[in-house]
Amino acid sequence: MAVLNPKGLIGEENKSLILTSTFLMLIVVIPVIFLTLYFAWKYRARNTSAKYEPKWCHSTVIEVIVWAIPVVIVTILAKITWISTHELDPYKPLDHRKKPITIQVVSMNWKWLFIYPEQKIATINQLAIPVDTPVNFKITSESIMNSFFIPQLGSQIYSMAGMETKLHLIANEPGIYDGLSANYSGAGFSGMRFKTLALSEHDFHQWIEKVRSADKILDNDAYQALVAPKEKNTVTYYSSVDPYLYLTILHTPMVAGTTKGRIGTASLNGLIMPWCDDKTRKQNNQIRTVVPSTHTKKTTDHSLKLAMEGFRSLGNTTVESMTPSDTTAHTSSKE
Repeated sequence: MAVLNPKGLIGEENKSLILTSTFLMLIVVIPVIFLTLYFAWKYRARNTSAKYEPKWCHSTVIEVIVWAIPVVIVTILAKITWISTHELDPYKPLDHRKKPITIQVVSMNWKWLFIYPEQKIATINQLAIPVDTPVNFKITSESIMNSFFIPQLGSQIYSMAGMETKLHLIANEPGIYDGLSANYSGAGFSGMRFKTLALSEHDFHQWIEKVRSADKILDNDAYQALVAPKEKNTVTYYSSVDPYLYLTILHTPMVAGTTKGRIGTASLNGLIMPWCDDKTRKQNNQIRTVVPSTHTKKTTDHSLKLAMEGFRSLGNTTVESMTPSDTTAHTSSKE
């Protein structure tokens, strides 16, 4: 029952909401169960002292009770739901004195990829966060939909290919907390778990240095190796990561959509150029490529490289401001 043993602010709020809602519903449930058993006992066939009223049909007192109490409870629950829906909105940043850290999360078959853009490192199946510091998660999926969930820290949220969801959590106590996918995603689903290390500021920096000392780097080729479905994946550290990898993963499905079934020139104009000035637009006008007529793994690999090359060509332009919806709206290609 990890949800009822929270170690973070959002987890505490979720627990309070669960217990409050349960208590309010029990106000109706417990009397109904008790009265059901009581009436069955009182009006049993052998109880000759029970009053027999075959023509009884109405009681104002009973009508008021059975309608008023549920109405009051539903009204209270509606108010609680309305307030908590806004207060616990996963997209709402946490109000805290400390500067938050950003972690990019990618669900894969069947593993979790965590990218730390500020620290320029990445890990597989291990998440480390500093205690008492807000964490801004940006979440997407490499392919099939999953659900990112750390029960003791708070809310779960879905990860979907070509889309970015957000989640804001905080750990109030040091510890090791289980993380998992709460959405079935195939054969390796049961092993799609990770450990969340809530560390002190000092220990968190030591952990970062430990990851930076790893001998692996996460570039496009290394990512392609990760894409292959694999069960029971072990913890892996990457000392550096391509700065555009997450954006590339996020937008690859849309690039694949523009290139699928087309042969000739696949233009990045509509995909990323709306955020560029005229000079950048001219410099990065088109990338010529030949694309298979069917959507195969080769097509996906090509789309990934196409997006990666496009993002790299932009340098420090405002690529961070791009959103999947914006990209979809501006996507185009030339035959």
